[in-house]
Amino acid sequence: MSVITRRLSVPELSQQILTMAKSGVYRESVFEALHPMATKKQISAAIAHAKRFGLHSVASLRDDELGTYYQVDLVKYQSLEHAIATPTHLGNDADLLERVMHANSAVQRMLVIAQASATLLGVIGIICLLDNRNQLGVGLLSGAVSAAGIWALQRSLSKQDF
Repeated sequence: MSVITRRLSVPELSQQILTMAKSGVYRESVFEALHPMATKKQISAAIAHAKRFGLHSVASLRDDELGTYYQVDLVKYQSLEHAIATPTHLGNDADLLERVMHANSAVQRMLVIAQASATLLGVIGIICLLDNRNQLGVGLLSGAVSAAGIWALQRSLSKQDF
C-alpha cells in the first residue's frame, strides 16, 4: 500500500505538516497536500497537535484565499521532535474533559483558599485591634485586604470566557 492511498495517523500528519512548514506553508496548501491521506477534520487535529511542537501562524502573511500562513519554530521543534508520537502529547476528548474538570476544580479550590485566608486574617486582625495590639491588627487587616484583592481578581478571571 502506498503512502498516498493509506490514511495517516495524527502524529504522522503532524510530522508532515511540520516538515512542510519549515519553509512556510499556507493552511489551504496543507489541506490540498494531505487530503488524499486524511480527512479535513483529521488534518485540523494534526495542525492543533503540531502547534505543540513549534508550528505557529504568521498573522502578517495571512491570505484571504489561502488562509493562515504557518511556519515552524525550529528550536522548539528540534527540542520536542522525539515526543511527537508519544501518547501523552496526543490527547483525546475524554482526556481533555478530564483535564478541564481537574483545572476547574483547582480554580475553585484556589478561590476557597483565598476567600478563607482573607476572612481569617480579617477576623484575627479585628481581634488584635480589640485587644490593643494595634500594629499586629493593622498588619493582619492589610493582609486581609491583599488576600481579598487576590480572591476578587481570581474570581473575576475564573468567570471570563476564554
